[in-house]
Amino acid sequence: MIYSTSELMQKYSNYADAKGKIRRLVRDGKLIQFARGLYEDNAAIDPAYLASWIYSPSYLSFDYVLYIHDLIPETVHTLTSATFNKRKMKIYKNAFGIYTYQDVPKLAYPHCVIAEVSGNYSYQVATCEKALCDKLYTLSPVRNMKEFKYLLFDDLRIDQDDFWNLNMDDISYLAPLYHSANLKYLLQLIRKGKNDQYN
Repeated sequence: MIYSTSELMQKYSNYADAKGKIRRLVRDGKLIQFARGLYEDNAAIDPAYLASWIYSPSYLSFDYVLYIHDLIPETVHTLTSATFNKRKMKIYKNAFGIYTYQDVPKLAYPHCVIAEVSGNYSYQVATCEKALCDKLYTLSPVRNMKEFKYLLFDDLRIDQDDFWNLNMDDISYLAPLYHSANLKYLLQLIRKGKNDQYN
C-alpha cells in the first residue's frame, strides 16, 4: 500500500519519535521510499502501479505499453510515461525500476487514457493506439510515406497484421492532435489502407 509521509506520521503519532519509527521501517525493508514523501510497503508490487504517483500528471505510454500489448518485439525494462508542458524528459530510479516521463502535446494528452484499478492501487495507462501515436510523435520526422513505412515496420518492427488490427478510428481521431509529420503520414497510411479495401 502507498503511504505519504503525512499519513505515516499520523499512523505512528502515538510514538515519541514518529520520524524515527519511519526511518527504522525503511532501514528494515518494511517500507520502501520510491519518491519524495511517498512509501510502499509491498516490495513485490507491480512497478507500473507507482508510475502515476512518482510524477503527476502522467500516464504509462510509449514503448512500455507497446511492449505489454506485444506490438513491438523488444523487451522493455523502463516504465515509460507521458506528461505535458514539462519540456524535457525526466528520469527517476528507485528500488522498483527506472521510470521516464516525456512530453506529448497538451491537446492530445487526455484522450484514450484508461484508469486501471487493482485492489487498492490505481494508475493511468494509454491504450495501445495512443501509445503508438505518442511514440511516433517523439521520433525524428520522416520526409515521405516510404520512410514512414520503414520507420513503422522495420525500425519499430511492428507486425503489419498487428498494426491493422488496431482501432483505426481511435488513431484517426488522435493523429491530428499532435501536429506532427509522423502522425500525418500515419493518418495517410490508414486512409490509403481503408480505400484499398474498397478497390
